[in-house]
Amino acid sequence: MSTRRQMEITPELMLRAYRIGLFPMAESRDAQTLYWLDPEQRGVIPLEEFHLPRRLARRVRQSPYAVTADTAFEAVIDACAAPRPNSNDSWINEEIRRLFLALHAQGHAHSLEAWREGELVGGLYGVALGAAFFGESMFSRADDASKIALVHLVARLRLGGFTLLDAQFQTEHLAQFGTREVPRNLYKQLLADAVEKPAEFQAAPEPAILAAELERMRQKPG
Repeated sequence: MSTRRQMEITPELMLRAYRIGLFPMAESRDAQTLYWLDPEQRGVIPLEEFHLPRRLARRVRQSPYAVTADTAFEAVIDACAAPRPNSNDSWINEEIRRLFLALHAQGHAHSLEAWREGELVGGLYGVALGAAFFGESMFSRADDASKIALVHLVARLRLGGFTLLDAQFQTEHLAQFGTREVPRNLYKQLLADAVEKPAEFQAAPEPAILAAELERMRQKPG
């Protein structure tokens, strides 16, 4: 379900839309209009039952990348919008970029970054509202970089008291982590509950606490 934009979209309107389960997309990088989407089936990544595959658990333990949060938001969204081997286009147009940069400046949008020898090689970004986090996009320029960023995101969300990680759509890539589809009505119930709960995005948790949470996740690998 989607409707054409009828008014100027502001960061405040974006937050109101997310609160009721809508999110915007553009048809292409050069598109001048945005659409509000409200899928009949919503992809949700379980936080406490997050499925960490055995091979990826070993990679996380090896720490091949330095992982940070909220240190390179603009670079992450630009990398997510950049052409990829399987697609030269993107749903992230200039207006979406502008809106998310504004949300980040306001403290509502966050990024995870994976670094190798000072080079940004993977990451993701999304929006936090109450105890709900809405994942928007991810990218990878090195083996498992975006996957490891996702694992670190889940650890931070769990530490911060989040209860809902919205993936928008179920994909083969996300299925390996236990992502499931839930009907729109059920999603709206989960969302209504989550946005009213307090939570805090953990951009820089104590290293020992983060390490302990990652180890707890690794103790139940798939």
